[in-house]
Amino acid sequence: MKAAIRSRFGSADVVSVEEVDEPELTPDGVLVRVRAASPNRADWYAMTGKPYVARTQMGIFKPKERSLGGDFSGTVEAVGRDVTDFRPDDDVFGGKTGAFAERLVVRLAVVHKPDSISFEEAAALPTAGVTALQALRDHGGLRPGQEVLINGASGGVGTFAVQIAKALGASVTAVCSTPNVEQARALGSDEVIDYTTEDFTRRDDLFDLVIDIAGSRRWTELKRVLAPRARVVIVGAPNDSPFLGPLRHILKTRVSSIGNSQTVIFFIAKFNRPDLELLAEMVTTGQLKPLIEATYPLSRTADALRHMEGPVRSKIVITV
Repeated sequence: MKAAIRSRFGSADVVSVEEVDEPELTPDGVLVRVRAASPNRADWYAMTGKPYVARTQMGIFKPKERSLGGDFSGTVEAVGRDVTDFRPDDDVFGGKTGAFAERLVVRLAVVHKPDSISFEEAAALPTAGVTALQALRDHGGLRPGQEVLINGASGGVGTFAVQIAKALGASVTAVCSTPNVEQARALGSDEVIDYTTEDFTRRDDLFDLVIDIAGSRRWTELKRVLAPRARVVIVGAPNDSPFLGPLRHILKTRVSSIGNSQTVIFFIAKFNRPDLELLAEMVTTGQLKPLIEATYPLSRTADALRHMEGPVRSKIVITV
């Protein structure tokens, strides 16, 4: 089968699509013929090998694994003997390392695809959707009626965060650049701030929760708009340090917040079936809609990853 792989760290030029061995079906596994996949920021880091501190997990001098990708959608071709909740020809989506391939075997993070969305839309859901959900609900402790600000309301996580926050009953203020203002409004934001024309940290508003995806403001600036018991959940940050990357901003923010009544939280999203099933339910009920900015065929996976180096309005999808 064909798969996008890389044998060394570097730019998108290190990625190639080659013939690799078919995955082996396990007793508790589901063999999926991939129809679409979607890159995330984690895939870009895995490709480049940056920040360098992450190479303790990815491989010091070269990647421990050649495969790439995490989000997929497709059709079940076969199931292991211990699997009872899926059958051949079921349409599914989920998360599994090596998703940029024609087939993969997945065990835990896979659920049935809603009929109301395409394979491309389903592939856009897993990482970004789960990240937004867990940031708001689990780490942000969002309750109905609270004021939430989403700094970085475009891109994959941002577009899902706006919709999920509204579904959870929040009043949402979205911060984004000029080209994304109308998109943020269309997703349901109660107010949209164009950061190119207004500094949101100079407002008189106070927020119960800030989902910081852009990582564009220092703690001294952010705390101006925080309610006394507010939470700041850091989802993203600038990759401005070759060794630490986004961790530099995250560590500085957490250290600076010590002694304040507000809480700063950083987390890494974890795939699980209940959260994927909840996202599928929200799609079915019309509360959540994946947005796709561009699609690329599997043969152009390198171009899809290269696309992520610039501003991204929503999700990028690879069709298989």
